[in-house]
Amino acid sequence: MPLVGVATGVTPDLDQCTRRRLLGAVGAAGAVAAVGLGTTGGGTAQNETNGSNATTQENGGADVDSPYTDTYRETIDSVVLVTISGSSLGGGGGGLGTGFVIDDEHIVTNNHVVQSASEGGIEIQFSNQEWRPASVVGTDAYSDLAVLRVDDLPDIADGLSLSETEPVIGQEVLAIGNPLGFDASVSQGIVSGIDRSLPSPTGFSIPAAIQTDAPVNPGNSGGPLVSLEGDVLGVVFAGAAQTIGFAISARLANRVVPALIEDGTYEHPYMGVGVQPVGPEIADELGLEEANGVLVAEVVPNSPADGVLTPAGRRGPGSGDVIVAIDGEEIPNQDQLSAYLALETSPGDTIELEIVRDGEEQTVELTLAERPNIERPGTGIPSGPSERPPSTGP
Repeated sequence: MPLVGVATGVTPDLDQCTRRRLLGAVGAAGAVAAVGLGTTGGGTAQNETNGSNATTQENGGADVDSPYTDTYRETIDSVVLVTISGSSLGGGGGGLGTGFVIDDEHIVTNNHVVQSASEGGIEIQFSNQEWRPASVVGTDAYSDLAVLRVDDLPDIADGLSLSETEPVIGQEVLAIGNPLGFDASVSQGIVSGIDRSLPSPTGFSIPAAIQTDAPVNPGNSGGPLVSLEGDVLGVVFAGAAQTIGFAISARLANRVVPALIEDGTYEHPYMGVGVQPVGPEIADELGLEEANGVLVAEVVPNSPADGVLTPAGRRGPGSGDVIVAIDGEEIPNQDQLSAYLALETSPGDTIELEIVRDGEEQTVELTLAERPNIERPGTGIPSGPSERPPSTGP
């Protein structure tokens, strides 16, 4: 089931599209011809016309005793509409998504929102309806994050803070953005899960993601998932027709975004293994007391793991190493392996792996490398979260 969402693919009319006005009724003839998943420019939506029954969304209005209203009013001026008026991939088209201001010149959004933009093809609209051109500072396909630069930000746009702490399951959150082109929208929910691994067209999973039941749709992509205190817990990673949504964690963004601003790129750590969960059957074959850890199913030749770890290969799961801890941190499953590597390590670090080999516990050291370049950027989205593509891995 494809979980990766992208910008709506809406081709906006910049003269008619305004942030405080609805874009027309969804479901009306021609309103939403298609909602794109997997690429920008995958669908179309109706801009407001003179004959539409649009209403006005005002940020003001009567005082309401609601924490959601308070958080919305405190953050909405820093949430922007990101429009793509052309495609560097050819064929014309465009799209839209969401972003949010983090300082006096930078905006964070999803890589997939802007990846096909041609030079000069990105325009940003703020809550006061002012427009600004934006340029790409840096992108990272592996985390699906991008940083844009806007000169002369409006005074209303204060930077939102990326949270340094892990969200708590059950914590209330708001997703703010432009779902299906309906701008300045907010939806409410809770954190449903943490440390999720999401499938990605790069072949590598996106680790440490946040799961939420706050409704998100194409167009929300790149917007903030905020706590009621207004801190950004994650960058929305939108899909469609789902009862759950996802966000790239602020903990990962806190590592990636500064590097994108400084260098334009971010280097991810790489082990070079393919792994699978240890279930009861594998645990029994290995003689483990508990079904815990991850089995090394394959080792990529000439990778950091080559010569350090032993894969199960064709000899069956009983012959491979099981990783149970890294640097003293328990690794109960694949998601924890990906999250630990992404959040706690960097290329060049030497990590200590606690493994079970031939029924015996032992410790080995492995020095991480930089993740190889994407060999097949057009790879389809896997059917479920995975730790590695066919030729590369964590």
